[in-house]
Amino acid sequence: MREVTIAIAQIAPKLGETEENLSRLGQWVESICLQQKTDLIIFPELALTGYECGVRFTDFAEHVPGHATNYLAKRANEFNTHVLLGIVEEGKPESVIYDAAVLIDPEGEVIAKYEKVHLKGEERLAFRPGFRYVVAETAFGPVGILVGWDIAFPEAARSLALQGAELICLCANWEKPHKEEWRAYNYARAFENSCFVVAANRVGEEYTYSFLGDSLVVGPRGESYLSMEEEKEAFAVATIDLDEARKYRDEFQLLQSRQPRSYREIVKMY
Repeated sequence: MREVTIAIAQIAPKLGETEENLSRLGQWVESICLQQKTDLIIFPELALTGYECGVRFTDFAEHVPGHATNYLAKRANEFNTHVLLGIVEEGKPESVIYDAAVLIDPEGEVIAKYEKVHLKGEERLAFRPGFRYVVAETAFGPVGILVGWDIAFPEAARSLALQGAELICLCANWEKPHKEEWRAYNYARAFENSCFVVAANRVGEEYTYSFLGDSLVVGPRGESYLSMEEEKEAFAVATIDLDEARKYRDEFQLLQSRQPRSYREIVKMY
């Protein structure tokens, strides 16, 4: 068995209050780990800034590693856990910014950085899309990372699975009216890749958006390990066995049965 204990922190960042949000993330890490030994803590997309910052995102962007990741690295090291969070990353040149997610290990090292590929609506005005999918090698197994709308695209999760990811972690800001869509995507990605999907979604309201919460942990056969249906700040913990992903991949042969030569249309622009 390869048991992994995962905590989802379903939070409501204060819009534009990056230092206060960062301090609260550190408090969440401490609170969770003092109550439950945890291998991985996942925060939502844009956990340091909130969602509707517009042109101000440029002011909040920072390099990785940088101030925020250094602070959380100390927390991760202190409590011997991995931490995954959404952040505004400053690229090169500095005018380029990304809607990114960063994974920090218990040694306090940034072991993975992923820039969101599929930008939605006004996100395209602020951010540049990423162009590759990232799988991090951790002590408990290979972990793939997605952000927000990425989960709506089967190609994204499949790319991670083909790189060996047995656990796909999603940091999200999913809106309240779209609960059925949210659930369908997360369950489908778990089923079709025989993997675990852990989806951390924020709660709260901003100028024009209300956020759903409903953070999930879904198993490779659609098992519900965790469902945070209440629309409030909270954390919840689930323990999974990553050997289950390997077992069902061997049993159902979904990846081995692919026929890539028949998929030409997938790589054409629509």
